Amino acid sequence: MNNDSIGFLLGDTSRLFRKAFDGHARAKGITGLQWRLMAYLTRNQGIHQSGLADLLEVEPITLSRMVDRLAEAGMVERRPDPQDRRTNRLYLTDKADPVIAELRASGEVVIAQAMQGIDADEQAVLARLVARMRANLSCKELVDG
Repeated sequence: MNNDSIGFLLGDTSRLFRKAFDGHARAKGITGLQWRLMAYLTRNQGIHQSGLADLLEVEPITLSRMVDRLAEAGMVERRPDPQDRRTNRLYLTDKADPVIAELRASGEVVIAQAMQGIDADEQAVLARLVARMRANLSCKELVDG
């Protein structure tokens, strides 16, 4: 395997980001996957559990257990779907706000570490290129912004 390929570099960088974020999350008493669940919920309040499982690339039963733990901690709540009483929609509670704020601050530390030696213009180009690659791979139109 060519360690200099863009796919390897992006994948390995993603792994290192996840490892660093997970360390910060553990220090706050949650798992990295629970943190990612909460991060997705900040952007997708009211999502169905099955949709969130797809986003996180976990089995529905795994997600259900994570949601159970976060619900017991008072940070996530399930609400019945008004159109389909067999399913629930997920929402963050106000109790999750301080945890999310702390983890976002930790995330900024990790990003700053990763961006050392990369100036603002280079960061902007990198962000645009990675966003375009993500759009290409997800078959979505790229929206500049």
